[in-house]
Amino acid sequence: MPETIVGKNLANLSFVNQNGEVVSIDNFSGKKLILWWFPKADTPG
Repeated sequence: MPETIVGKNLANLSFVNQNGEVVSIDNFSGKKLILWWFPKADTPG
């Protein structure tokens, strides 16, 4: 079962979005945010 990270500190978290742009968690300050990801297709694991 996936780990829930509700209420955990996500400071300094950044990631690349579907457009190749780097997005920081700080961009969403004061907003509700759901993070969802999945492994790249056709990879083991």
